[in-house]
Amino acid sequence: MVYAFLPGKRSGHSAISRRSALIAVVCSLLAWPGLLAWPGPARAQNGQLVALNAEAVLLVDSDGKTLFAKNAEDEHAPASLVKLMTLYLAYEDLEAARVTPEEPVTISAKAARTPRYRMGLRAGAAVPFRLLLEGVAIASANDAATAVAEHLSGDEESFVARMNAQVTKLGLAATRFTNPHGLPDPNQRSTARDLATLTAKLLEDFPSVRTLLGSRTFVYRGKVYNRRIPLFRDPGGVQALKTGFTNEAGYNLAVAAWRGGHRFLAILLGASSRSLSFLDAQKLLQYGFVQAGLDPPAPERRPSTRRSRPLALPPPS
Repeated sequence: MVYAFLPGKRSGHSAISRRSALIAVVCSLLAWPGLLAWPGPARAQNGQLVALNAEAVLLVDSDGKTLFAKNAEDEHAPASLVKLMTLYLAYEDLEAARVTPEEPVTISAKAARTPRYRMGLRAGAAVPFRLLLEGVAIASANDAATAVAEHLSGDEESFVARMNAQVTKLGLAATRFTNPHGLPDPNQRSTARDLATLTAKLLEDFPSVRTLLGSRTFVYRGKVYNRRIPLFRDPGGVQALKTGFTNEAGYNLAVAAWRGGHRFLAILLGASSRSLSFLDAQKLLQYGFVQAGLDPPAPERRPSTRRSRPLALPPPS
């Protein structure tokens, strides 16, 4: 509803009309569906409100119990969280002795050309398999993920078929993979719920991956690759972490923390900045610590006693 104000004579009647029209505008704005319905903080399982930036969020404990969920079943571009499945299959082959950590991997031209982010692999170079896994987990290097896929399955397409077969085995009903690195593809989708299941299975089936996902640095051809992530410096027990970003996906994060005999696993998808994804993770983990009795709840804020001012209307002229 739109009102137009037309100039008129400054009579008492016209002033009252203008005041009535202004009141009508305010009332119509307040009643307009959705106009003032700003998105508020999400509500946890116990009814507590937690303000988060990410579009989809899930926090689960060691038993898989959901502690907090926000749009956890919504499909989303996973970005480099795809590499969690690449690591799962790599560790599966390591455990089965189909590959060894120091085994040399010859880098193909296709792997070397994989778009950024890259660790600068050169076609024809021989790189230890272990070093490629560090590139995947720590630097989130797309060229390393392609090289791992080709080495384990012969070509990227065969590896993707294996990824999706594992999706079925793990019961990830909403997940579809199209590449081993996470570069954008409209057919590549997952959910916070599925990615939490994948991360939990990766950590449970291959405990040694925890060290890799908790590492902050590695060296390739004299260059030091560092992960400057504040969550590793926070005393919240974070020991395994994988980030992901594309323009389509936003900032994604999978993080696992161990504290007081409890494990907490958080998935965040679609945060609007890297720093906000880390801040969301801190809020989620703190919430989990409180629920587990590891930390006291934050003191409740007293509601403000200040009265809001009434709507000021123009005086009659």
